[in-house]
Amino acid sequence: MLPVAYQLPAAAILVAGGFLSCFFGYRLFKVVLAIFGLILGGLAASSVFGESTTTAMVVAAVLGGIGGAFLLLAAYFVGVALVGAGIGALAANLIWTQVQGDPHPFVVILFSIAGALLATWMQRYVIILGTAFGGAWTMIVGAAALMGNPTALRAAAEGDVWVAYPMNPAPGQEWVPWAFIAVGAVGTLVQMYWTGGDRGRIGRKRTSKKPRAKSDAD
Repeated sequence: MLPVAYQLPAAAILVAGGFLSCFFGYRLFKVVLAIFGLILGGLAASSVFGESTTTAMVVAAVLGGIGGAFLLLAAYFVGVALVGAGIGALAANLIWTQVQGDPHPFVVILFSIAGALLATWMQRYVIILGTAFGGAWTMIVGAAALMGNPTALRAAAEGDVWVAYPMNPAPGQEWVPWAFIAVGAVGTLVQMYWTGGDRGRIGRKRTSKKPRAKSDAD
């Protein structure tokens, strides 16, 4: 949790990071990993301290953010599998919240493993989907916080955005699932056809041109 004075800057970081992830996640995958490592590490470290210890909380957030960014960058080569595992866990939560509440941890683990395996098989599409919809949700939470939504403001500061349920919104926020789907779909299309094409960072193959053999006509 961050002090009140830092909640709006945290929301702005969520919006900026969510935008990059949603529309440029495939091309800037390493940057996106660093941003989300910074956010997650900062929120995790700052949650150790109480609201009264502002200085210690801010220092912990900065150090934790730096550590989180380096950790995810170090995991760059398994980052695709991590994205797939995250998508699998999100899918399990979305399905079970529509049926019978929170899923059993074993179900989440199975979905995460399946997502990781699928991600290694279909790298490009999984990265695009994961970064587009993950960025869409992060951007929505940050934007709502900047507009003064108290629930979103607490999520931006306390880390509720980590385990969010975009398809099971709070009362009075029925627009959230539709906004999540719409922004995520737009981000997916933008990456598929423009920003995440063959020039994307992941899966880019270097081809070398072989010299053309001279024919008799030459």
